[in-house]
Amino acid sequence: MKGVFKLKQHGTNLKKEVVAGLTAFFSIVYIIAVNGSILQDAGIPLEAGIIATVLASLVGCFLVAFIANAPLIIVPGMGINALFTYTIVGSMGLNYMEALGAVIISGILFVIVAFTKLSTILSRAIPTSLKESISVGIGLFIAFIGLQKSGIIVGNPTNFVALGNLASPVVLASLINLVITLFLFLKKVPGNFLISIILGTIVSYFFGLVRFSGIDSGLVSFTEYKDVFLSVDFGKIATIPFWTAAFSLVLVLVFENIGLLHSQVDGMLKAPEKNGKSLKAVSISTIVCGLFGTSPSVSTVETAAGITAGGRTGLTSVVTGLLFLASLFFMPLIKMVPATAIAPILIIIGGLMLTNIVNIDFTDFTEAFPAFLVIIMIPLTYSIVDGIAFGFIAYPLVKLFTNKKQQLSLSIYIISFLFLTNFLLHSVG
Repeated sequence: MKGVFKLKQHGTNLKKEVVAGLTAFFSIVYIIAVNGSILQDAGIPLEAGIIATVLASLVGCFLVAFIANAPLIIVPGMGINALFTYTIVGSMGLNYMEALGAVIISGILFVIVAFTKLSTILSRAIPTSLKESISVGIGLFIAFIGLQKSGIIVGNPTNFVALGNLASPVVLASLINLVITLFLFLKKVPGNFLISIILGTIVSYFFGLVRFSGIDSGLVSFTEYKDVFLSVDFGKIATIPFWTAAFSLVLVLVFENIGLLHSQVDGMLKAPEKNGKSLKAVSISTIVCGLFGTSPSVSTVETAAGITAGGRTGLTSVVTGLLFLASLFFMPLIKMVPATAIAPILIIIGGLMLTNIVNIDFTDFTEAFPAFLVIIMIPLTYSIVDGIAFGFIAYPLVKLFTNKKQQLSLSIYIISFLFLTNFLLHSVG
């Protein structure tokens, strides 16, 4: 292991890498229950979604370990899973098997981008205001989903949404769990989200929302998962919604991962030579996710926990990946986690993603208005794709209206035209 990952050359040792891997795992382990819950909303059975999440995380961590020798956490990402479930499946008319087909196509396109100079070209061509607004809009969307799952926000025939019944057991449990999660998070308690899930499940039990008596003590069952594994359906590959889904996934994956890897590999690790290899590993993992039955993976922000703990090589990622595999033995407990324990995490993650708004130049209205449209339309249309479309269509218009066409790239024109064409075809249909 020392020779494979060149521990001595990286100024680290086996003990440091193992500790970093453990730290990284406990900072991100919440994704197993949270992603499984979101995939369930797409029609994927809960246990199958959990297994898919675990296997995708295992392979993702191994890919970045052996391709880039970097201590990154590659797991199905928050935000992109909301795009998969609530937009592609929920709004665009694809079932989860067809959506997995779009994931694989997006993975192939992502690989092409990662293995060529296209990643650099696209990163430079898309304005910062639009890239950052996508993260902010998705953050609001995730928080909105969390508020719905908690019962704090409910549907209303007159106002569309309204405040839920604060006296109901679901809302009370969610609010108590939100306070607990906030406390642990702000106090920077190691493994805060994992601890909050455990405590949140216990709190929910006292409100009658969890039953421990029904725990299955048996080992993990792959009965449901065999119907999800390799269940990809390309039946709608010739349709506009399918390619809109694939294109949208690529757009979010490319920009999210380029931004994350820049801060993690270049900034924290001070190893820019590993950036390109890491992006290649993440792109390959996207295809793997489609085959395994889950939304795409990203290099998560929790990677910082492992690096801060001393992780410097891919051995950290290997340890994290193996711990994900071991988590399958706790499947009965993971399946018990209620929405009231997951919702607070979604709300807080949404709040964290909102911080990207400081990178948008609101002093220039031609930058601010398209970004505003993306941010506001993603949650209001309940569609990440439609929200992005409004911003990308508006961007060239406001620049042309103010004689700033020199700030427009060919890529912006093409992307805007594709989004506009999609809107027109949907309206005609």
